[in-house]
Amino acid sequence: MALRLSTKRLMKELKDIQEKGTPAGIIPLSTESVDEWVFLICVLGDETIYKGEQFALRLIFSDRYPIDCPQVTFIADDQYQPPLHPHVYSNGHICASIFGNEWSPVLTAVSICITMQSMLASNKKKERYV
Repeated sequence: MALRLSTKRLMKELKDIQEKGTPAGIIPLSTESVDEWVFLICVLGDETIYKGEQFALRLIFSDRYPIDCPQVTFIADDQYQPPLHPHVYSNGHICASIFGNEWSPVLTAVSICITMQSMLASNKKKERYV
């Protein structure tokens, strides 16, 4: 039986994570499921308004990943809250062009995490616009 495209790709990405690790401030919390991964995101640097805060990012992959973008949200539950950010709704949904018309199949789960880490690091004021 042939593996679906997303399974092959995610197995490769997981192998890379296991062999090479992840960048500083990005920690895999759950990668057991082929359909859903969770990463802990810490914003690095002393100048960030999120210093000392951690956010859980959930990625849900469809059968068409990486052709289609995964569903990406910050977790909002008893343990984690989404960041107070102009492009993050209170329910954790993210408004970013990378998840729409700027999605590219070359992006990976880790590169999505890096993008979210960078988005948070560049924010200067904790507020919601969306």
